[in-house]
Amino acid sequence: MATARRPGAYVCGIDAAMDVIGGKWKVLILWALNERACRFGELRRLLPGVTEKVLASHLRELEADGIVHREVYDEVPSRVEYSLTSLGVSLNGALASLGAWGREHMLGSVEDAHHVPH
Repeated sequence: MATARRPGAYVCGIDAAMDVIGGKWKVLILWALNERACRFGELRRLLPGVTEKVLASHLRELEADGIVHREVYDEVPSRVEYSLTSLGVSLNGALASLGAWGREHMLGSVEDAHHVPH
């Protein structure tokens, strides 16, 4: 089950949620795992710019919070896959409206700025 890293210190639900998804990479990890389970190397390719150290650290934190499941397969060589738990799927659902807001208000502004008539 999910464990709060700052028990009793949250001011509101947004504060608690941001503790789980804080930083640039966690939300992008959730997005990458939305479609299917991925191996570590696949995640690195899907997230250009993330370091191996940061990705490993964020995956461990998301696993500790009950958002990501780590499955180790008994194969040679061993295979590890990461996937979203039901809690992770519900978090992605909550983030969908935030993504829609960003597309509508921020990406639209950038696109409009590039199409300004001379």
